[in-house]
Amino acid sequence: MCSDNAKAFLKALPKCEHHMHIEGSLEPTLLFKLAARNKITLDPTNFPSVEACDERYKNFTSLDDFLYFYNEAMASLITEQDFEELVDAYIERSYADGTVHCEIFYDPQAHTGRGIASSTVVNGLNKGLIKAQEKYGITSKLIACFVRHLSVDSALEMVEDVIQYVEKGQVHGLGCDSTEKGNPPEKYALVYQRARDLGVKNLTMHSGEEGPAQYVRTTVEQLGIKRIDHGVRSSDDPEVLKMLAKENAFLTLCPLSNVRLRVMSAVSESPIPKLMEAGVKFSINSDDPAYFGGYLLDNYVAVQDAFNFPKQTWRQIIVDGAENSWCGQERKQEIISQLDKVMHQWEGKDI
Repeated sequence: MCSDNAKAFLKALPKCEHHMHIEGSLEPTLLFKLAARNKITLDPTNFPSVEACDERYKNFTSLDDFLYFYNEAMASLITEQDFEELVDAYIERSYADGTVHCEIFYDPQAHTGRGIASSTVVNGLNKGLIKAQEKYGITSKLIACFVRHLSVDSALEMVEDVIQYVEKGQVHGLGCDSTEKGNPPEKYALVYQRARDLGVKNLTMHSGEEGPAQYVRTTVEQLGIKRIDHGVRSSDDPEVLKMLAKENAFLTLCPLSNVRLRVMSAVSESPIPKLMEAGVKFSINSDDPAYFGGYLLDNYVAVQDAFNFPKQTWRQIIVDGAENSWCGQERKQEIISQLDKVMHQWEGKDI
């Protein structure tokens, strides 16, 4: 069990989050508020009340089961103000958890496909992120993700639209999410190549969550992508782990998400110790915290419950997270300097 001392230590650490879908931070309370404001009628069978949603979210049977609720709830997001408030709510929780830098996913196609202008989404999200830095000093990057359950042509169209926001400095990278089974990485090679051709430098991909270790190998070796979102199935193949370490790849792990979506039955089954032994770098993240029962600190606590790591192990996790963030070198050093102050304050104290 994670002690009070350990929890206080974990909270004090200056954490970076690299894997959080902003639409997945839409808590039922805010969902019902926005639906009422925008006169959106939620399906009474699946969204009867805040309390019922909280309970249903504890019982997802798979990634696709979760994605149904995730996509249905988005219907309440209509205006710039809605997207700004969505960020505000996430940032409040992040600040309370000791997050200092966040790299946030959003799904453009999920919004433009229902008639919301891409500018409405991007401007609203950026307003919230600008406030986050001004109010709390939390820096951020916004990552546009295309969704696997739509066509490659749709993904290419999304890239062409998003590039205007990359050029304005409002979007900072490209990712890929949604249904992994039956959608291997190589299917999207053209999408990533087009993004590169247009000048997008920061690339990531959901890979090896429900898909096999081979998906992770393909993502790195064929697509040339060195940041892997999830990637837990890579631990099934020692050769893939060796490849990840050799290529200096970086995994963005989401322990509580993996349990909630039945990728594993307990956080203690996470491949974190295997990754450490193989020299594979990673960060710990919340994924879709409104749906999976935990924000960033909750995930850190769950990992400590499972593995009881010493302080120096946590220091290395924070350093790896900072160094593999898409912020500038100066910001990375600020985070590591802040970490060193925390480590000094906790010197000689048990967790």
